[in-house]
Order: sequence, then C-alpha cells, then structure tokens
Amino acid sequence: MTTTESKIKMRRRLTGTVVSAKMAKTIVVRIDRRVAHEMYGKYFTVSTKLKAHDEKAVAKVGDVIEIEETRPLSKEKRWRYLSTVKTAQA
Repeated sequence: MTTTESKIKMRRRLTGTVVSAKMAKTIVVRIDRRVAHEMYGKYFTVSTKLKAHDEKAVAKVGDVIEIEETRPLSKEKRWRYLSTVKTAQA
C-alpha cells in the first residue's frame, strides 16, 4: 500500500430531502431514519437537518439528494452536495 492510498478516508454518504434552498451556495437537507423504541419496540421516525454546500445551486426544494461528509466549511456546514437521486414533483 502506498502513502497516497493510506491517506484516503472513507467519507459518510447520506440520502435526504432538500427542505430549503434559499441561502447562497447552501441547502438544508432533512435526513429521516427509523428507530425502534428501546422498551416497546415500536418504530418511529427521527429526522435531522444538516446544512450542505451546493456550489452551483443545482438542488431544489423537494429533491431527494445524496450528500457527503467533508471538512468544516463554515460554523454549521460540514456536508457537500453530490448528486440528485430523484427530482421533486412540480
């Protein structure tokens, strides 16, 4: 294994829905996940909102997109837009 191969890190990738695209070069993405209750076993949805960097403002509200973890770009922005999985219905 060479030194360049050892420096490559696997970055987390998540899929979520765009809930806001009003900021310049920034989108807000909602990540939903299903969690079982510890005692009762009933499933419920937990959502998290993350800010992602979208340089070309490609993503629109309602799109399902893929984001990737990156270095801190601002106070709250640690993700970047990768691709659109599914476009929003008009």
